[in-house]
Amino acid sequence: MLQSFYTVTDDQLMLMSSQNPELRFERNADGTIETMPPTGGISGNREIKAGAYLLNWVESQDLGEVFSSSTGFKLPNTAVRSPDAAFVAKGRLPEKWDEQEDQFINLAPDFVIEIRSQNDSLEKLKAKMAEYIANGVRLGWLIDRQHQQALVYRQDGSITQYPATATLSGEEVVAGFTLLLKKSL
Repeated sequence: MLQSFYTVTDDQLMLMSSQNPELRFERNADGTIETMPPTGGISGNREIKAGAYLLNWVESQDLGEVFSSSTGFKLPNTAVRSPDAAFVAKGRLPEKWDEQEDQFINLAPDFVIEIRSQNDSLEKLKAKMAEYIANGVRLGWLIDRQHQQALVYRQDGSITQYPATATLSGEEVVAGFTLLLKKSL
């Protein structure tokens, strides 16, 4: 990952993103930028599958909204993060959020999924998951394909490691949602 040493505003970050659609940018809480290269085929496939399973469940139960990895969420610490998939419960989105095409969503999602691609640092992803939880995300899944496991982060600070044979649960955050982990590895 490349990291810059200058800070950018929301508008500058949005402009950079629109001018470079082949890249994903995130802003750290200190205002510096992280550039994420495109993922390979397997990672991209697993990301869309996990997001599709989540979307299908949320829509079938009318629980809220699901977002893809191209969505930026501005967290309370001012970082802008783009999880591989995210869920926001019904009634939590800002008014007229769906009329603000070129703005980040100014809240922490309720639930996030991050899928580790071959080039991702596990330590950086763990730090990102901790940041999500510290900023209001209630449940997060870090799916680690290299180690054939998932780490589940919860609002109470607990982290549980699950093997490839596990079925992950949306717990009370995405009630009734489950995912057979091996489908995302």
